[in-house]
Amino acid sequence: MTTELRPFSESLPMLLLRAREASLTYFREVLSGHGLTEQQWRVLRVLNEEEALSASLVATRTALLAPSLSRIVKGLAQRQLVRNQRASHDARELRLTLTPAGRKLVAEIAPLSEAQYTRMEERLSQAQLKELHRLLRKFIGAQGRPA
Repeated sequence: MTTELRPFSESLPMLLLRAREASLTYFREVLSGHGLTEQQWRVLRVLNEEEALSASLVATRTALLAPSLSRIVKGLAQRQLVRNQRASHDARELRLTLTPAGRKLVAEIAPLSEAQYTRMEERLSQAQLKELHRLLRKFIGAQGRPA
């Protein structure tokens, strides 16, 4: 017995990959203009919201594998955007913080990033983008993972 597959164009994983690429086109130029990759920006963004985070928590929040995060943090530390140090209570735990230069860079990019969201809203309304966020969080949450 053969099971018929839905059309490839209806493959949810493929649509999500294409949506990811479509969304990143808004931000790649801004980031590359500041010498950043998308992954580096994710690390800077999450660290900008907290005083200090463990490397494992940063990896989880940014959806990066630990080896990739290590490489990214090393590059950001060389640029003096991120500081990493061992936690005082556990020498095995690496704590990451933004440096003043890192915070300054995030502040410089923030209005440019927000301008890209405005551009998105020219194609999809603010309400539609909000609904898209809601549906994606719901879908992710249905898998038992935090959105």
